[in-house]
Amino acid sequence: MGHEPPLLEACRPDADGDPDRLWIDHVRSLYTLLDRLRADHPHLRIESCSSGGGRLDLGVLAHTDQVWTSDDTDAVDRVEIQHGFSQLYPARVMGARVTDSPNPCTGRSVPLDFRFHVAMNGVLGIGGDLNRWSAADMDRAADHVAAYKRVRHLIQLGVQYRLRPGDGGELSAVQYLAPDGRETAVLALRTARRFGHHDPALPLRALDPAARYRDAATGVLHHGAILLTHGLPLELDADDYASTLVHLIRYPTP
Repeated sequence: MGHEPPLLEACRPDADGDPDRLWIDHVRSLYTLLDRLRADHPHLRIESCSSGGGRLDLGVLAHTDQVWTSDDTDAVDRVEIQHGFSQLYPARVMGARVTDSPNPCTGRSVPLDFRFHVAMNGVLGIGGDLNRWSAADMDRAADHVAAYKRVRHLIQLGVQYRLRPGDGGELSAVQYLAPDGRETAVLALRTARRFGHHDPALPLRALDPAARYRDAATGVLHHGAILLTHGLPLELDADDYASTLVHLIRYPTP
């Protein structure tokens, strides 16, 4: 759904003393229209959007697949926006797109990796002008899309744990755990590195302390008890706007 023009000074003069009934009728008519579209096109995906993420409630979610979270697509701003969104709504309904740098809303320049890792916390999409992306960016984007597909079931259907706050702090991190506990994905983001300090290890949640977990990208084995207490070592770049995706699978796989 695109942006809708506001209804200014709207009423129904024939509403039998209840002119404001128009607002209720408008919403019900919208739901009816969405249901008709769904019935005629069962494979259609519908996104709700009005003034950023303003058209979002449990009512409209019963008729749509996802919502547009905010018109602000700046990856740094989205960390906090998405943190707030996830307090009430699941990642599988949160539209999150990788846009160009400098960002068209804020003018901020952010690396491609950081932009992708932020958007991976929801329903990943690409909203940049691909005609202007370099060949290197296109190759890197393909790698990120493939990586997201490998963990998409965890992010969209798993249990979410907020490991570090996404409220403007320097380091934020979210863990997504499979319902059976056999694999987990961690997305860690750092906007700035202060005083040259190394990033602390990141204690994870709800793993089996007696099990081992294999990093799907590097093959490194981690003991569950260490991941729960000492934490997952973060090997983020020294530059600002550093990020990583870590996919851990219980080893050996039962």
